Amino acid sequence: MLNNQLSESQHPPRRVAALVHLAQRLNRRGWRQLVWLSGEAEQCRSIAQDVWQAFSWQAPLWVANENTALLFSAPILSPRKARARLGAEHQLVVIDTHSTGFDPEALGALAGTITAGGLLILLTPQPWGEAPDPDYARFADHPWHWSQLSCHYLARLARQLQESTQVVRWRAGQALQLPQLSQLASREAGDPSGGDSDCLTSDQAVAVKRLVGLKRRRPLVITADRGRGKSAALGIACARLLMDKAQRVVLTAPHLSAVESVFERLSALCPAGRRVAQDHFVLAEGRELIFLSPDDLTEQVNAQAQGGDGSYLLVDEAAAIPAALLGQWLVAFPRIAFATTVHGYEGSGRGFALRFRDTLDRLTPHWKALALESPIRWHGGDPLEALVNQLLLLKAVLPTAQPNDRAVITKVVDRAWLAEQDAALEKLFGLLVQSHYRTSPNDLRQLLDGPGTALRVIEQASEPQAVLVTREEGGFEATLAHQVARGERRPQGHLLAQSLATHAGSREALTARWRRVVRIATHPERRREGLGEALLHDDMAAAKQQGIALYGATFGAEASLLRFWLALGFTPVRLGITREASTGEFAVMVAKALNTQGEVVLADLNERFQAALAGLLAFEVKALPASVVVLLLGQMPRVSLSARDWQDIEDVATAHRDPVLARPALQALARQASHCPLTEAQQQSHRQVAAWAFQNIPLATAHNDALKALRLAVNNLIEVK
Repeated sequence: MLNNQLSESQHPPRRVAALVHLAQRLNRRGWRQLVWLSGEAEQCRSIAQDVWQAFSWQAPLWVANENTALLFSAPILSPRKARARLGAEHQLVVIDTHSTGFDPEALGALAGTITAGGLLILLTPQPWGEAPDPDYARFADHPWHWSQLSCHYLARLARQLQESTQVVRWRAGQALQLPQLSQLASREAGDPSGGDSDCLTSDQAVAVKRLVGLKRRRPLVITADRGRGKSAALGIACARLLMDKAQRVVLTAPHLSAVESVFERLSALCPAGRRVAQDHFVLAEGRELIFLSPDDLTEQVNAQAQGGDGSYLLVDEAAAIPAALLGQWLVAFPRIAFATTVHGYEGSGRGFALRFRDTLDRLTPHWKALALESPIRWHGGDPLEALVNQLLLLKAVLPTAQPNDRAVITKVVDRAWLAEQDAALEKLFGLLVQSHYRTSPNDLRQLLDGPGTALRVIEQASEPQAVLVTREEGGFEATLAHQVARGERRPQGHLLAQSLATHAGSREALTARWRRVVRIATHPERRREGLGEALLHDDMAAAKQQGIALYGATFGAEASLLRFWLALGFTPVRLGITREASTGEFAVMVAKALNTQGEVVLADLNERFQAALAGLLAFEVKALPASVVVLLLGQMPRVSLSARDWQDIEDVATAHRDPVLARPALQALARQASHCPLTEAQQQSHRQVAAWAFQNIPLATAHNDALKALRLAVNNLIEVK
């Protein structure tokens, strides 16, 4: 309950003083709080500046358009730059949405930087949530202008801020409403550090002990909410490893800035050492911590310059790194730890755990998990953390799995209705979070207000079991489509249709209407029951009735995913030539025609794709997994091998013919095998022959061993006719 209102008759300085007094009370409890300051832009800024100057706040920060004029000199960062403030600490943060609009990722990132006794002041218009704001321009696809979009997301935020009992509400020119602070937060009994003087919580002490004691082929996976001291634990462990055990520790993360606190903690604990570069710390006798970006680390692992016996690797914010790279490192380093944030814009820790668990179980079945629960910058029961989790759905729960004994019925979800149903929205978003490797606070806003976005769900007993998110694309007029294909224009959005126009040169791919699958998610306990397939079939039927010409999807080129779409009758139409930043995999695009116009466009796209595939495999996508290569070869027409081809193949398999001089025949063999039933041993041989014939990938490091293995693989496929 809001128990204290300072009325309009009282002078503004008294209201500012009341906020400062609140911050001092919060500091005694180890808490932080959000202040919702609404009204005209200049009024809000004036009040916020008064609060800024009324107290000696630790490292205060103003987030706004960097050209915003203030009455005094203050550090101003744009929301985009403010998102990178993870390692910083602030006692006062002002987020001015009047100048830039509301950035969900900035709120999520900055909330974790605010220390005990701190305030996050959110400046918004009044009323708020009745119209979209300029930040919506980031996902206003052509031909939409941001002002034309719905604003269900903002309306939900405004409603929750109005209803919350943990928010300070201050409408400029009106009463200041202070919430009642609940009882003092409970503190840990005894020594909160668990007896480790370098650590601030017992959780952190356990993590450090586990990191220092890493065992061979027993990786440690550390998960934590924001502000639990995960990176500091890595820094403490680095210091102890380098002083007692390791000659070198390798550290990686998506960005060097994400591990700044690791280097800071190491420097504090090892004053005799020195940081010779931003990414390099050296102790006596050549002992060192080096930071390598994921790409550089992978390059050095492939060159065998990193990894091997006795090597250590610590991976911070692992959820933001492609699983394919994590798997390579897991093989290369005998002692390795993965640390990741469970929630927040860094990446979905839950999605990381679910997707990476299979790899861990297969390669290192004795891996260990550890969760950090105790916050460090604030105490348990903190009002700000709970509120931000609620606003951004950072702890969206997974719905309850229902028994598979009821009819499967799909339905379209009205987004305006969903935005007002907190429980339903949380469950649906929880499904999406667990299915995708990376989920950010922006995804929730795009789900509720993205133009052309639609949701279809399978629900049983009010519990969503599967969900499909789609987006409308294409429908461009011919002149614009021509300009896009020539690289002269680049309208916003239309990922699939526009990519096919710019990369495949198909104008018709942009003039046709598409429906693209953005995400499809099934409850982990209901997979392989056909729920995702049911959603797609129903949605494709509806799209066909609505005159949509083509249905498509784009995803990381992973064999099981590609096999799923091929089984549904989809056709590959494009292969990305660079790895996707989010997955570390090459993107593949697939499509299915829904009407005559779509059939014509798809036939042209398929012809272009098949003509380009061999060249792509030989050059741009040489690193494409062989398991994907053979699936793509299976989509090409069957070939007939001549007697001369078979003679070349047998000469390679059973004699001494140089395989290089018989490559066309071996390529034809790999293509033919893609259309034939194969034994498990033949499938392995098929992948080997395809990788060599189309990508020139040797089957072993030594030349003679590689040649012998290739001859054996070819011999295994001779029976396939």
